[in-house]
Amino acid sequence: MLLKVLLISIYSGICGLDSDNGNLQIYRPLATGAIIGLILGDIQKGLIVGGTLELVFLGVMAIGGAQPPNSVIGGILGTSFAILTNVDAKVAIGIAVPFSIAVQAISNLIYTANAGFIHKADKYAEKGDTKGIELMNLAGMIPMFTFFFLIAFLPLYFGASTAKAVIDSIPAVILDGLQVAGGMMPAVGFAILLKIMLKKDLVYFMFLGFVLVTYFKLSIIGVAIIAVIIAAYTYYNGRSDDDEDKGAISNDGI
Repeated sequence: MLLKVLLISIYSGICGLDSDNGNLQIYRPLATGAIIGLILGDIQKGLIVGGTLELVFLGVMAIGGAQPPNSVIGGILGTSFAILTNVDAKVAIGIAVPFSIAVQAISNLIYTANAGFIHKADKYAEKGDTKGIELMNLAGMIPMFTFFFLIAFLPLYFGASTAKAVIDSIPAVILDGLQVAGGMMPAVGFAILLKIMLKKDLVYFMFLGFVLVTYFKLSIIGVAIIAVIIAAYTYYNGRSDDDEDKGAISNDGI
C-alpha cells in the first residue's frame, strides 16, 4: 500500500506543477481518475469517479489572483478514497469538495512564499544573468511539488483506513443524502461554465444537444461526434475567411 500511496503522491506533485506551469491537462479529474484507478487496480471506477468530478469542476478556473477550489487535490483524493472505501461516485464528491476548498486556502500561502523567487529572478534579470533566472523558475517548482505531494500523501497514508471505518459507521440515510447532494454538484459545474460561455451565438448549440438527447435519444458519444464536426467546420471555415481577407488586403496593397 505504501508504494501505491507514494505513486499517487508523486503523480499529485506532477499534477500540481502542470496546473500552474505545463498545462498539459493531466491534472484534470478525468485524467487523474484514470491514473489513480490504474494505480489502485480499478480503472473503471476511477474513470466513473473522475468523470463525475470533471463535471463538478468543469467551469472552475483561476482568474487573476483568485484561487478556485483545487480540482487537482479534489480529483486525486476523491477518486482515491472512493476506490479505497468502495463508495459511490456521488459520495466521493462529498469527500472531494471539502478537500479542494481547504487546499484552495492553503495554496495561497504557497503562492505568497513563491514570490520570493520572483524577486530574486528580478535581481538576476537586472544583471543579465539568464542562468539565474532559469534557476529561480526551477526552484519555484520545488515548494509547489512538495506541497501537492504531502497533501496527497498524508491523508492517504494515515487516513485511508480511518476513512473507511468512518464511512462504514455512517448511517445509510446520511450516505443517501451525500449521494443526492453529490448528484446536484455536476449541475453546478455546468451552471458555472454556462455563466462564462453562454453567448447568444452559441446558445443554439446547447439547445441542439438537448433536443438530440431528449427527443431523438442520441447517446452522449453521438452528440460529441456531431459537436466535433461542427467545431471543425467552424474552425476551418473561419480560417479560410481569414485567408481571403489577408489576400484581399495584400492585393489592395499591391
